[in-house]
Amino acid sequence: MSMFSIFSIAGTGVDLHRTWLDAISNNIANVNTIRRTSETAYQQEDLVASPLGGGPDGIGAGVQIDHVSYGNPNGILAYDPSNPLADAQGYIRRPDIDLGQQMGALMMAQRGYQANLAVVQRATDAYQAALQLGKI
Repeated sequence: MSMFSIFSIAGTGVDLHRTWLDAISNNIANVNTIRRTSETAYQQEDLVASPLGGGPDGIGAGVQIDHVSYGNPNGILAYDPSNPLADAQGYIRRPDIDLGQQMGALMMAQRGYQANLAVVQRATDAYQAALQLGKI
């Protein structure tokens, strides 16, 4: 494995976790989004990722986002007759998002992002140390 493949592999991890953080942020921001019952609810975004094969020396080459999976468009019907978006029966549509689950995923995505950045930093430090050895 060359030094530069480390940057490439860790870079795919950074990109994946940044995109995951964006999706989770959208989900958390829209946890209280309400709509009319005639409309679809905000749909939770979940990333589906897979490893990239065919890397150097027969090892993986990082990760990629295959697609985004969306939650239930029906959401949850809630009774709120005082809401201006309520239908004639007093119902509104809320997203089916579990805030606790999203907060747990947010912590995992943040840690993954930090870990991949740490790999990039360690590889940079090692590369700089190798260059300094050549100057001696």
